[in-house]
Amino acid sequence: MSKVCKISNKKPNNGYSVSHSHIRTKKKQNVNLQNKKIWSTTQKCWLKMKLSTKVIKSLYKIKL
Repeated sequence: MSKVCKISNKKPNNGYSVSHSHIRTKKKQNVNLQNKKIWSTTQKCWLKMKLSTKVIKSLYKIKL
């Protein structure tokens, strides 16, 4: 499974973990993805999607 948000297209971030002695090792920061069912008004059905938590929070703000 790909670790990409379906709506915002957020992907894992590459970077370095820097120790006290300044030795750098590669690390990957993955996106916090959650499986969520969303009602689609255009298709009139439920859609299962992998969404980041930021997108889920913004979806709840739009509904209220």
